[in-house]
Amino acid sequence: MNASPQRHATRRASDRRGFLRGLGRLVPVAAVTIPTTTRSAPATTPTPTADPATDITEWSALRLARAIRERKVSSTEAVEAFLRRIDRVNPLLNAVVTLCAERARMEARIADERLAKGLPTGPLHGVPMTIKDSLDTAGVRTTGGTLGWLTRVPGADSTAVARVRAAGAILLGKTNTPEFTLGSPGLRDLGTTSNILFGVTRNPYDPARSCGGSSGGAGSIVAAGGSAFDIGSDFGGSIRNPAHCNGIVGLKPTTGRVPRTGHVVDFGGVYDTYQQIGPMARRVEDIALLLPLLAGPDFQDAAIKPMPNGDPSAVDLKKLRVAFFTDVNGYHGPTRETVAMVAAAAKAMEGIGCPVAESAPSGYMEAYGLMPRLRDADGGAWIGRVNRRVGTTPPSPGRVFDGPMLPVPEFEELLELQDTLRSRMLSWFRDFDVLLCPTDAAPARIIGEKAPQTTSYRSLFNLTGWPAIVVRAGTSPEGLPIGLQIVARPWREDVAIAVASEMEARFGGWKKPRLAAS
Repeated sequence: MNASPQRHATRRASDRRGFLRGLGRLVPVAAVTIPTTTRSAPATTPTPTADPATDITEWSALRLARAIRERKVSSTEAVEAFLRRIDRVNPLLNAVVTLCAERARMEARIADERLAKGLPTGPLHGVPMTIKDSLDTAGVRTTGGTLGWLTRVPGADSTAVARVRAAGAILLGKTNTPEFTLGSPGLRDLGTTSNILFGVTRNPYDPARSCGGSSGGAGSIVAAGGSAFDIGSDFGGSIRNPAHCNGIVGLKPTTGRVPRTGHVVDFGGVYDTYQQIGPMARRVEDIALLLPLLAGPDFQDAAIKPMPNGDPSAVDLKKLRVAFFTDVNGYHGPTRETVAMVAAAAKAMEGIGCPVAESAPSGYMEAYGLMPRLRDADGGAWIGRVNRRVGTTPPSPGRVFDGPMLPVPEFEELLELQDTLRSRMLSWFRDFDVLLCPTDAAPARIIGEKAPQTTSYRSLFNLTGWPAIVVRAGTSPEGLPIGLQIVARPWREDVAIAVASEMEARFGGWKKPRLAAS
């Protein structure tokens, strides 16, 4: 590829790397425990009014945290601004399914009082957030999208939630997810986040289209400016698909980086390596801010390792060896705009001075053939155990717990093949530092439009366990976001974040949806 100079883009990229450099090392401290009240999200559409705090709801979490610490904005002002935005957009989006507005207001008042006394809680002091409804939140209803937990109010936060609250974040409410985050039977053909409790969540760029899943409520409300950030989960692309559909940033960390404790499908068992917890936000700098707060052992999830977090601002982009691909043997069939986006990203990296080669991981097609066989091998027995644990009786329509099972020797053979493929693909990564590829073959689809199973580029990286981040780097003819997926070696989230920051600076990243401007 031939490099073309883009001085203005390079200058923005340099500024963004400086922003990342300023994060420093962040250490959370204890959060304040406050009584809780909860209520359902509003069911009627309010009369649209001008939002006097539009700028606040569009800021990154990092910028907002800084403004609160510097007393340019109070936490109370921030919470009220985001609550107004939720009240305005949520009746159409149906992204926030439980709101804890009064608790958020009380926490904001306490945050402002503490700051006035020179006692900031942590790096997220006073910043409003939402949380996927699959992660436990102390005193706030957590359903996991399943009937058995409709009225369940946990007594403790999940590890991820406890950590961001200890850093000062304030919970506004919970965001919609399919049942168990694994798809809602009977509603799968809708192709979006939905469940029998709360219904369908919609895309803020076009409410007729999917918000993706399973962290679709998170992706939808963050994109619409109703939350500074959210925390999602990713079993087969459930952070990255909503990031792509809604034009935000989402990171699936390396397997073993962030504890799953307190998630509806937490840790342990044959599929343990697939499920990861990660941050979702409008800007890459927020992912750099949040990951160190979420990461590290909690001495409950035994798979989590005490690995250091690299500094994205210290990554020398010029030294990275870059691989890219847009399709393999015609399997995915990406749109023309998707192909052009990846090509532009690869050309930008070449323009920096990186060696760039078109290449896909060794064993790519074999891995895609293996994963559905592994997931279906037990005939649904695993999800049946989850269903019994949460007490959803009768089970959701279409849920199968006693389907045909593979004989044990065949299942063992599949597990051995999985490990062989992981090894082959890791060997491929010896020649590269980062991989650029699509997130999906097409932008968000119309709700109810059934997509071919071959369109996803995401689940492979749940099998390998590699970190993968999605950032908006393209736009479809309909004006919909197209997300670039950036994959790095294990434990090198810093590389993925640094490249994502560069791509965001060059191609613009998140853009305000028309719904949020109305």
